[in-house]
Amino acid sequence: MTEAQAVPAPTPAPPTFPMPRACPFAPPAAYSELAEKGPLTPVVDVEGTAGWLTTRHDVARDLLAHPKASKNLLRPGFPALFPGAAALAGEIKGFLIWMDPPEHTLYRHMLAGEFTMRRVQTMRPQIEKIVDEGITRLLDGPRPVDLVHEFALPTASLLISELLGVPYSERDLFQHATGAILSHESTQEQRKNAFIQVRGLLSRVIAERTENLGDDLLSTLIRKYREADVFDHDHLVGMAVMLLGAGHETTANMIALGTLGLLQQPEALAEFKADPALAPKVVDELLRYFSIGDHVTCRVATEDIEVRGVHIPAGSGLIAPNAAANRDPAVFPNPDAFDIHRNSKSHLAFGFGIHQCLGQHLARLELEIVFTELFRRIPDLRVDGEVADLQFKDQALFYGLHRLPVTW
Repeated sequence: MTEAQAVPAPTPAPPTFPMPRACPFAPPAAYSELAEKGPLTPVVDVEGTAGWLTTRHDVARDLLAHPKASKNLLRPGFPALFPGAAALAGEIKGFLIWMDPPEHTLYRHMLAGEFTMRRVQTMRPQIEKIVDEGITRLLDGPRPVDLVHEFALPTASLLISELLGVPYSERDLFQHATGAILSHESTQEQRKNAFIQVRGLLSRVIAERTENLGDDLLSTLIRKYREADVFDHDHLVGMAVMLLGAGHETTANMIALGTLGLLQQPEALAEFKADPALAPKVVDELLRYFSIGDHVTCRVATEDIEVRGVHIPAGSGLIAPNAAANRDPAVFPNPDAFDIHRNSKSHLAFGFGIHQCLGQHLARLELEIVFTELFRRIPDLRVDGEVADLQFKDQALFYGLHRLPVTW
């Protein structure tokens, strides 16, 4: 009888990205496990395509700023965040977030001047008015009230509507359509139909504005497209879809999550109420803590590259989830604690490199005004019911809350 030979243990299958959150106030637990395996670890996307993921802040910056890392979602190997993502993207022109240089450089330059810190500060009175009127409606209405649908979404939607020049009366259409496009639970057909709806709306608005320019952002873009001799109606519609979606969904999610987060941190909230000048630090810590764009910081290698000693072949997906990078203890000591006195400025909630969020100054200002005024005017605001019963947008490109019932 021959001696039995040991059978080698099977190699574990790489985990699938995106990964679920077990706790609404923490990143996916799998990130901690992956962090122990090295600077980059193999993963697969929802379509089974192999890629590399990092949980480290420094490596995330390397990947996001790498000149051989493409943001073009149509390139083979780009991580699919939902089945059929590339097919949908193939029908869309003008999405700045999916462009590479030199195309990206041209169109980002057209927008950059509209989102500088100085330009954004001129919007302060407009934002304060929108927020003030929104809080007044809350105070005048019934209680309890859903903060998501009665304050967060209307506030964010009204601002981006006024900025772009899109009729606010169309908010139900673009809110519903954007939600369907960004949800992991939507079918390809649902996403396609939602995109057709919002594209149709913006196509009509742009056609009207082309004949009658105003002082809104869409009119500014029409002028700049013409000056650069690149005017293309469908391209401009795609740009507008991106701006409208990114401009209201992300901000609305942060308004609701940030409110809940502060209500869960009574000591920090009491300190903030006593000293509203803390608003910038509060907002940056909330952005770090929740990292709602965790699923969207992806790239694909256009050539063979080496990152931190790891050889990455051309065509490999690159994933740098900011919820992992923003909890890196090497950069943020005691990272799971909510600390409004820490230096959170180096967080990657807005991404990094040439694709860093163009609207970050506007988002910060809007959130600072919202949280300052909301807790000043409704100091005894509280969640109506149990936090454990709240439903979070786990199956969406941008993390958030479906509803947040509050009272006072």
